[in-house]
Amino acid sequence: MKCFSAGLTLVNVATIAGLLLGILAGGLNEGLAILALLFGLVAAIFAWLGTSNFSPRRKVSAAPAPPPPLPKSKRARRRMKLPGELPPPPRRPLPLWGWAVGLAFALFAVRCFCWLLYVDGNHLKIQSPNNLGDLALHITYLKYFANGVPLWPDNPIHVFSKLRYPAGMDFFNSLLLLGQIDLIRGLVWTGLLGSLATFYGFYRWGGAFGVAGFLFNGGIAGYEFFRKFQFTDFQAERIAWKSIPLAMFVTQRGLLYAIPAGLLLLLHWRRKYHPAEGAEEANGRRGLIPWWVEWSLYATMPFFHVHTFLALSALLSCWLLIGSWAMRKQIALLLAAAFLPATAIVWMITDHFQAGSILAWAPGWLQSDPSFSHSAISFWVVNFGFTLPAMIALVAVIVWRTSKNWTGGERKFDISFAFVVPAALVFLFALFVKTAPWGWDNTKLIIWSYFICLPFLWRELIAPWPIPVRVGACFVLFASGFVSLFGGLAGNAGFDLADRTELNAVATVVRPLSIKERFAAFPTYNHPLLMNGRKVVLGYPGHLWTQGFDYAPIEQQLKALMLGAPDWRARARALRARYLFWGGEEKRAYPS
Repeated sequence: MKCFSAGLTLVNVATIAGLLLGILAGGLNEGLAILALLFGLVAAIFAWLGTSNFSPRRKVSAAPAPPPPLPKSKRARRRMKLPGELPPPPRRPLPLWGWAVGLAFALFAVRCFCWLLYVDGNHLKIQSPNNLGDLALHITYLKYFANGVPLWPDNPIHVFSKLRYPAGMDFFNSLLLLGQIDLIRGLVWTGLLGSLATFYGFYRWGGAFGVAGFLFNGGIAGYEFFRKFQFTDFQAERIAWKSIPLAMFVTQRGLLYAIPAGLLLLLHWRRKYHPAEGAEEANGRRGLIPWWVEWSLYATMPFFHVHTFLALSALLSCWLLIGSWAMRKQIALLLAAAFLPATAIVWMITDHFQAGSILAWAPGWLQSDPSFSHSAISFWVVNFGFTLPAMIALVAVIVWRTSKNWTGGERKFDISFAFVVPAALVFLFALFVKTAPWGWDNTKLIIWSYFICLPFLWRELIAPWPIPVRVGACFVLFASGFVSLFGGLAGNAGFDLADRTELNAVATVVRPLSIKERFAAFPTYNHPLLMNGRKVVLGYPGHLWTQGFDYAPIEQQLKALMLGAPDWRARARALRARYLFWGGEEKRAYPS
């Protein structure tokens, strides 16, 4: 637990320190990056010293009897055999299921992140087809920061906007790049260490069942294996509830930090606000981590992953309503202390709140989207299978049990109610309110409802049954996701991302030009200008749409400019482009 807390604190403090130093200095450089990493290292040491060791929750039935009084005679005391201090209990060995899911997690992490980005002759390649557009955008942001652009910068993929993205992990990797850590090595090691932290967080939060829930989420799409007898990612196409590891954890780099950091906060709040029965005095309601670590992880979460911040805030808000007075006071203090930094970060990454509201009423999530669903019933059955009925049963059991325990005017809520009911409310919100232009992005909220409920699903509904029933329950919940995960890891020849010769040539040509200059170029996700951290008039339309831009008018102006319209000079000035790039993509898209 100490290393878990220290590692996350290092990333958090180094990133925020680098951001503040870069704002003050007008951009990053090698010295500032190393200084920020040193700040993170010092903070990590203090976090390690202040973090408590993890111990499983145990119910304490009664306080131990006080020891008998010592005799007054010194001779009698010497004769009396006083019990020595009891040694700490031995660590329990990792059970078989823990080793099994640990091995599966290791196979996933090594396969996905060691081949995240690699060199094959003259090509840069990636392993996952899901990552073609995403990784290219992350490399754009990473190199853009490392080039020393003034912070907070203009948007490199839209001419009339500041950068609108929670780019915390890309900013951290830019510090590593400036610290002379190679781009590929930095991406690979952050992926591997983020995977290790995620495995540890899930194992502490929900045991082997929690790890399996992360790795093997799914519905019934994977049961197609028993008809075709082939491993493939059956959740990749026309399925909304995709494989979380393949479709989200590998592609959305903010989750490398947000998932383990969110799990650490959940573990801390579980210990702090919901200690085991009879253990309140022993724990002192302190939790696992120092208050300043709790505050820094929570308050700066929007810089890494906004939806994780929303899910955690919803949980705290529910506890403000149902918690004890002492609990409410501590939560209110945390929320008040986090308000200014969190608001400042959101103000920064939304172009000073100029990004239009993307909240919209959209009941049913994606059940009405023809690319994901043919009918409402088949949508929920195919996507979630037995998971959704199990979660509904979990909520029903907990609410029924809580209502039975209410006596008179006294209202007490146990730990299961405190976590599961807010998680259910977050899930319902995600089903009815769209939080991004693409409805699928609500998955970023849904996964936290799922993660929060996993340990309680095991404890309340599955663990009380005999072993054969438990095994059967795990099979129907996770078999489909297991097939899809390992089907997605199946060997392939990789996918071309960029030509190394072209990248190096473009880097050489544009190096003398100011980093502030913007180029007119064909809008695509892996343009060599973007891959070198340079600004273009428009980036990939798919990225622009997900960020809420209406880019069509600018795209038409850019097309007229690139085709050599009579007023091309005026159009170039209007698009703030002093330079025009003419390469292979431009020759194909704008034939003369």
